[in-house]
Amino acid sequence: MIDDIDRSIINRSQSDFPITTRPFHTIAAGLGLEEADVLQRVARLRESGIIRRIGGNFVPEKLGYVSTLCAASVPEDKLAHFKKVVNGYTGVTHNYRRENHFNVWFTFIAPSRDIIQQNLKEISRQTGVAGILNLPATRVYKIKAEFTL
Repeated sequence: MIDDIDRSIINRSQSDFPITTRPFHTIAAGLGLEEADVLQRVARLRESGIIRRIGGNFVPEKLGYVSTLCAASVPEDKLAHFKKVVNGYTGVTHNYRRENHFNVWFTFIAPSRDIIQQNLKEISRQTGVAGILNLPATRVYKIKAEFTL
């Protein structure tokens, strides 16, 4: 369970994360907290799975990378294993479950489309899930995904 302080830390961290040598000190100061308290809370939120990742988001094309959206039809009994395998690839930025025949969707970035295709074949081999759709964007629309708690 999260409280109002946790919510404030999460909200402050989503899109305006301080680029400093001590970002959690900056967050703490802005919220009237101690840095140690913020660090402890962030560690607890990560351990509980509420915070999965803290890191930057970059436009892949500006770094010479390509990105794609992938969709897979994963049987219920293979979901946990599939998620673990997919999340093990550094190029996977996030994945989510949907109520659809294609029930797991994820984004993948890599230096080339060939590398993405090779990784998708490897994921399929490791999980037994065949036919992962590879849906590269033909036009990119960037939206700011921020979730106010």
